[in-house]
Amino acid sequence: MKKTLPALGFAIVLALLAEAVAAIDVAAIDDAKLAASGIRKLSGQRLTLYTDLSGGEIDQLPELFDQAFLQWCAYFRVKPEDLPKWHLTGCLMKNPSRFARAGLLPDDLPPFEHGYSVGDRLWLNDQPSDYYRRHLLLHEGTHGFMNTVLGHCGPPWYMEGIAEYLATHRWQDGRLTMAYTPANRDEAPMWGRVRLIQDAAAQNRRLTFSQVIAFPYDGRRENDFYAWCWAAASLLDRDPRFQKRFRQLIPWVAQPDFNERFRRAFASDWTELYEAWTLMTAEMQYGYDPARTAVDLTPGRPLKENARVTIAADRGWQNTGLRLEKGKNYALTATGRFQIAHAATTDDRSSPKKKTWPCEPGGVSIRYYRGRPLGMLLAAVRPEEPARDGDSALLHPTAIGLGATLAPTESGTLFLKINDAPGELADNAGTLQVEVREQPTPSR
Repeated sequence: MKKTLPALGFAIVLALLAEAVAAIDVAAIDDAKLAASGIRKLSGQRLTLYTDLSGGEIDQLPELFDQAFLQWCAYFRVKPEDLPKWHLTGCLMKNPSRFARAGLLPDDLPPFEHGYSVGDRLWLNDQPSDYYRRHLLLHEGTHGFMNTVLGHCGPPWYMEGIAEYLATHRWQDGRLTMAYTPANRDEAPMWGRVRLIQDAAAQNRRLTFSQVIAFPYDGRRENDFYAWCWAAASLLDRDPRFQKRFRQLIPWVAQPDFNERFRRAFASDWTELYEAWTLMTAEMQYGYDPARTAVDLTPGRPLKENARVTIAADRGWQNTGLRLEKGKNYALTATGRFQIAHAATTDDRSSPKKKTWPCEPGGVSIRYYRGRPLGMLLAAVRPEEPARDGDSALLHPTAIGLGATLAPTESGTLFLKINDAPGELADNAGTLQVEVREQPTPSR
């Protein structure tokens, strides 16, 4: 079991490492001598990279880093012109012992499996995919930017969450997009964060949000740790309910009470944040969009007469504004046609096209999600006072389809959505209409 290292002790260790690393005189490095030993130098405006690897993907890394610098500046609200000399030096290593012999890999660095950064220096072990190699460079580069520009990276969950969030990227035609949510596994080979959370959900070992932000300064850096931190940062930065407050915390990353400030900033709607986290981690998918799945939890008003609501096919749970009462029966009837997903046609393999699927509230049985036809109308009644740290009623919906009777076991607000993977809502289109009416209580 690893011994927990207090924040102050962790800072002291980093300071000592930074002092040791600073002793490496980059200006005195003999590039010709390094080349003779199999290490070449790649230079960009913001990165000097020493590597014993070759190939076009490797040669593009300084340009990738230069573009990342501008995006770091934009995210952390720093003017690029205020950092004219900002620059990092890094090592990308296939054979670390070669770099140790050349004096580029200090003996007193702690062991690391993937990457490590101290001050304006970073070290990367080569990775099994081009994507993950770039991801790792951007991850450690984020640490380097925060440490040298902001003075600190914040507590563990924020430090690694922001680095993972910004480093998850798309690199297409020489253009970098950071803080990108991969649409599928093929866009981010070997990254694996989505799968780790899916596995945890399937095995009933999801972490609560409080557990994530309480990660200690103990050097724990397992892949699960990075997955949960990425999920937390992704939710907070993409959900429009939370983004502004989350980004307002950036100036406080160097303060020891960062977590206390975070809790105060979200104290008024902690239950709402907690429920958003529960929904996200229970149904994590590639392409999961916290903005598209954000839920308005405003309590509904009692249903006094028949009501008709419109539900969008391209969003997650939607608040009907209606309060249903325990012990009463309600008839829900749905109508309308909308578009659900795309299907690739196979009639012309040289020029594949996408075919839209028309759908009605009963769903299409050609494909299922969570055991129900894709596109089927679902309903859930969220109690007025849900358990603060418990599961969400929205994770246990009732199938409505074209019509059904709903008998709430608790009074609460009615929510509706169509049945679809939360990572695949963007290719839906259209709406359906749902009529809600109270049914007379049968006489005894």
